[in-house]
Amino acid sequence: MKKRIQPHIMCGLGDVARYVLLSGDPKRVERIATFFDEARKVADYRGFITYTGKIKGIEISACSTGIGCPSAAIVVEELARIGAQTFIRVGTTGALQPEIEVGDLIIPTAAVRADGASRAYVPPEYPAVADLDVLFSLVQAAKKLGVKAHVGKVVSTDAFYAGQVEAWGRANVLSVEMECSIIFTLASLKGLRAGAILAVDGNLAKGIKKGEFEPGERTGELDERVQRAIDKEIEVAIEAVKILEERRA
Repeated sequence: MKKRIQPHIMCGLGDVARYVLLSGDPKRVERIATFFDEARKVADYRGFITYTGKIKGIEISACSTGIGCPSAAIVVEELARIGAQTFIRVGTTGALQPEIEVGDLIIPTAAVRADGASRAYVPPEYPAVADLDVLFSLVQAAKKLGVKAHVGKVVSTDAFYAGQVEAWGRANVLSVEMECSIIFTLASLKGLRAGAILAVDGNLAKGIKKGEFEPGERTGELDERVQRAIDKEIEVAIEAVKILEERRA
């Protein structure tokens, strides 16, 4: 039988591991791959970059989703068709609570479905929740590595510049981002597992937003605090995979 290739991520059976770390930014996928003991680039097409490798003998992959739920849905659908079973989003987010600082980490328990893509699959009453095993493994991994992380709900939105998300802060939602709702929803619908860990790159409650900046200015995701947090969240996600694999054995 010929190997069947997925049309957008350009991967087929045997190209990806059961564990996949997801990042919106293709460059961050390359960064994640440097944390593997070994890694090879599997595909690079239409902004979807995939690496597969090993960490302590465990097969693991990393794949970019692009920005937003429609793009992320394509990636999760195609990865699921070729054997991916556990997804961990490794991303960035804007805080909605004043006590959360730039450079902090957030582990979402669930995502408010303020997106459109997930509603194409299931009515809005269906909850977008992180898988408990993945969630607990991320929390355990953070504690093991001595990394502080806020744990709670996030909101996923389609429109970065539309605003109108600050009100979710009054409902004790920790932060806003753009992919968790569809990743959690699709994984749940397919009987798979998903979780996320997010680096805080701004705080809307304090008026610190990702926006225009001068050349050479290190703000938003370029802030050194955020860059350090991204390395930490990668380490936590990989440690969580190790914990999950130990429980599976």
